[in-house]
Amino acid sequence: MFNVQYITFISNYKNIKLECSVVRKILGRTENTTDIWFTPKEIITKLGPFDLDPCTELERPWDTATRHFTKEDDGLNQKWIGTVWCNPPYGTQTKIWLEKMAQHNNGIALVFARTETKMFFDHVWPRARGVLFIEGRLRFCNKDGKPGKTNSGAPSVLIAYGNDALSKLESSNIPGKLIYL
Repeated sequence: MFNVQYITFISNYKNIKLECSVVRKILGRTENTTDIWFTPKEIITKLGPFDLDPCTELERPWDTATRHFTKEDDGLNQKWIGTVWCNPPYGTQTKIWLEKMAQHNNGIALVFARTETKMFFDHVWPRARGVLFIEGRLRFCNKDGKPGKTNSGAPSVLIAYGNDALSKLESSNIPGKLIYL
């Protein structure tokens, strides 16, 4: 008896059932593929210091702030204090983290530049002080601090919430284009 997992796709109004291993192969993912990636240290160095990183891993190659919350701490439900660095989980959760960043209004978030999305129209365009579109594509780092073999696959943007965060973007010398909001 095999225990095979399946994912159902809806395409052209037809359900297509594919074995998970086939989906991973189509997407270029393997059993060793990870969704845990860290901000390149030079970004943190150019923007810091930060008081809090509310969404990091327990094992990380470098500190991104003075204080850290991990998944186990449930950073979304903790009180945020000081200047926050936020490289949130990407995907459907990103908007929740940006909402909290906007409410806190003191920090910088790093996300994909999905500027046309509801997430941006709700939590970035009306709330942030500026956005720095990073030149080129970042190569995020693995838990050992080594850059990934390929770039992130999408453009990235740094979002400044509050005047102090905007000042950090202005003085960072990170190659890109700063847009004031």
